[in-house]
Amino acid sequence: MPRADFYLIQKPRFLDDPLLLVCELALRAFEARQPALILARSEAEAEALDEKLWEFNENAFIPHQIAGDEDDAATAVLIVPPGFDAVPRPLVINLRDEVAADGFERVLEVVPADPAARAGSRLRWKAYAAKGCTLAKHDM
Repeated sequence: MPRADFYLIQKPRFLDDPLLLVCELALRAFEARQPALILARSEAEAEALDEKLWEFNENAFIPHQIAGDEDDAATAVLIVPPGFDAVPRPLVINLRDEVAADGFERVLEVVPADPAARAGSRLRWKAYAAKGCTLAKHDM
């Protein structure tokens, strides 16, 4: 049964830099040898995340790239801006306002502290529940 985990940003280090949490989740996925898709909200967010993954932890190397070339399938962490279709992977980190497409075993929903953004996450929670996903919430 697919699983949806909601990570609610609350800690000051993530409030100041929400992409830091995304990087930490991507590192955990890579260390667990779990190929991951990161569904970015925009091309600009994809580029910012690409940069952040290079610099957030000097002791960690996470093979990653923005979707769009022949190496996509072989890259451990694939950042997908809107407009690109990526082959589903078992783990999806979703930054978008819409529910991740079917095909995953686990989706990680990163929920900003902004009350307006949290309203959208409640709708996604209900949508994943309707699909039969096991749900969990984590305060970060």
